Amino acid sequence: MKFLAPDNFKHHIDRFNTMEPEGVINLIPNAQSWDWIKMSVPFFSCPDADFEEIYYFRWWSFRKHIKATPAGTIVTEFIEPVRHAGAYNSISCALGHHLAEGRWLRDQKVLDEYIRFWFRADAGEPEGRFHRYSQWTHAAMLDRSMVTGDRSLLLELFDDLVADYQTWQKEKQRDDGLFWQFDVWDGMEESISGSRKAKNARPTINSYMCANAMALAAIANFKGETELQRRFFDLAMAIKKRLQSKLWDPQAKFFKAQTEENGLSDAREEIGFIPWCFNLPDAGYEEAWKQLIDPQGFWAPFGITTAERRHPKFRSHGVGKCEWDGAVWPFATSQTLNALANVLRNYNQSFVTREHYFEAMQAYVHSQHMNGKPYIGEYLDEVTGEWLKGDNPRSRYYNHSTFADLIIGGLVGIVPTANDAIQLKPLLPESAWDWFCLQDVRYHGHDLTVAWDRTGKKFGVRAGLSVYLDEKLAGHSTGLSRTIAVL
Repeated sequence: MKFLAPDNFKHHIDRFNTMEPEGVINLIPNAQSWDWIKMSVPFFSCPDADFEEIYYFRWWSFRKHIKATPAGTIVTEFIEPVRHAGAYNSISCALGHHLAEGRWLRDQKVLDEYIRFWFRADAGEPEGRFHRYSQWTHAAMLDRSMVTGDRSLLLELFDDLVADYQTWQKEKQRDDGLFWQFDVWDGMEESISGSRKAKNARPTINSYMCANAMALAAIANFKGETELQRRFFDLAMAIKKRLQSKLWDPQAKFFKAQTEENGLSDAREEIGFIPWCFNLPDAGYEEAWKQLIDPQGFWAPFGITTAERRHPKFRSHGVGKCEWDGAVWPFATSQTLNALANVLRNYNQSFVTREHYFEAMQAYVHSQHMNGKPYIGEYLDEVTGEWLKGDNPRSRYYNHSTFADLIIGGLVGIVPTANDAIQLKPLLPESAWDWFCLQDVRYHGHDLTVAWDRTGKKFGVRAGLSVYLDEKLAGHSTGLSRTIAVL
């Protein structure tokens, strides 16, 4: 069923193309941006014009970072060249975000080449700076396969993935089994808990390594490698146990960084929510989420802060040098919203609600503006919304976070599965919008449309939430509730 006419959204792209002079031009110039979007992305419409505008702006912006290189097509993070990048201005820090956002593209050849680039760009070996940044690459690749239904690249690169994991163990695993990382190579320099040189055990890298081990166990299962499946599953469970026993502060009721000399940090930081990005914590740790919606915790007018606002060192490190001491970073916002989605769907708790998810998304939408125009940069003031790099060209179009993925997988609620099922668990509150439509999602080789129409009058169909598979009704619910359809 087709409810949306793509040409009705072209005006967004036309406007974006005229907002400022086109600087760096990669594979797809502005002049071809509408053709690419029309062919490549799911179409989305809703009653909130700001949500709709930023949805298309973020795809338009993502497209700017698709770059052809002699080693294959890649996705960049900075639009301008930066000194700390690897070959062809590549940076692995936001690779997991790129895969999460890009998994919804109809043509996955770009991501196939991008993934191969990281593992085999250097004469069949990983790109030289691949291991500079902590990553959840294995988990992100598995999640991508659940959208596409294609496991071929997972199987092709399985040995590379195993070798990559072993490299992390060799380089960053301590004698007690926890993993450590410099804040800067976690992509989170200048934090309250650490520094660019401190070897702290952090919830970030330990969550990533646990999730990556779980992904390797799943891929080993696909391959019929029972012994490897058991080995990586046991590794994941051991990391999870250490995460819960060593990085959980029972007094503060929060996951924290463990410093080299002084034990757990005295600061709650947004990285304490990351374990839930991968559904890692057992039941009983959900009280941490009270801090998310506390104005003295992480809740601020223009987004979710990277450190609790009550801490004496909040926003104490200066401005303009990539501080993670409290300002809002879209990189972390994406992670926290993913974690919140998992808490709302998979944990029995009473601390956060779908309304909180929607309010956080509203703040995220409103933050993505500068001088009255759509904008995505590095980080921003939590109260004023001012982008803290100003109009620095390196910060413009910063491809370091997700947005479309949070609409598709969050508000609309497509939860990909490894089997031939479509599962919807919308996080949009019942009272928020009377309608929305997400159309032309490529899922397991089929075309998927999800339409919410409270009264049935907007789209002229049965009132409620409807799932259409290859233009045929495949599932329906009277409200914004869990809906399952079979391919």
